[in-house]
Amino acid sequence: MENRFNFIRQPIEDLLYLFFPSACVACGTGLVQQEQVICTTCRFKLPLTNYHKWIGNPMEKHFWGRVNFEKAIAYLYFGKETRVQELLHHLKYKGRDDVGTYIGELYGSDLKRDHAVDDVDFIIPVPLHPSRERFRGYNQAFMIGKGISEATGITMRNDFLLRGIASTTQTKKTRFERWKNVEEIFYTEKTEQWKGKHLLIVDDVMTTGSTLEACSRALLNSADVKLSCATIAVAM
Repeated sequence: MENRFNFIRQPIEDLLYLFFPSACVACGTGLVQQEQVICTTCRFKLPLTNYHKWIGNPMEKHFWGRVNFEKAIAYLYFGKETRVQELLHHLKYKGRDDVGTYIGELYGSDLKRDHAVDDVDFIIPVPLHPSRERFRGYNQAFMIGKGISEATGITMRNDFLLRGIASTTQTKKTRFERWKNVEEIFYTEKTEQWKGKHLLIVDDVMTTGSTLEACSRALLNSADVKLSCATIAVAM
């Protein structure tokens, strides 16, 4: 019965793809079967940083003297009016939570293949304030972390690091304004469960690093841990 249903369903799916193809979120062209979120061309042209292979990469250097990260890595270079900007725009403002999961899986697969996160114990997504998460419908960092978790097998916990203040948007703020905007807005719970562990903080994009720095401060002040951070994009 199941085989018969699949025999009928496949032609219907083929017709749907023919007349109502999903669009690539990066370039807008129609996706063909087996493609997800972005087309093969855009996926091939993603500007990979390969920071996870690079000790002392520019992102790590950015935090020297500020946060003692074991690793600071990003998947893609960010640029205005680029594929990466389109990906992040759909993820944050157009309700496409699947973009976060999909790109997180791509990144996680690379990290696992290159043994870049073998010693990480937990993935910690940067939290949104509950009011903003209700408005958006999801936390983009959570969706990215979910994708990385599924690809690597590393457990994600979103109950260790919490957000107590709904800060204003970071867009168009200066570096100092960004730092003040997120200062002391994060706090921690269940510290006994991650004492002595290696935590990977995950976010969508790193610009000035103020959010990641604020998260790390909250975690380091609560327990003896090792920290790393990973973002989908970096724009410094």
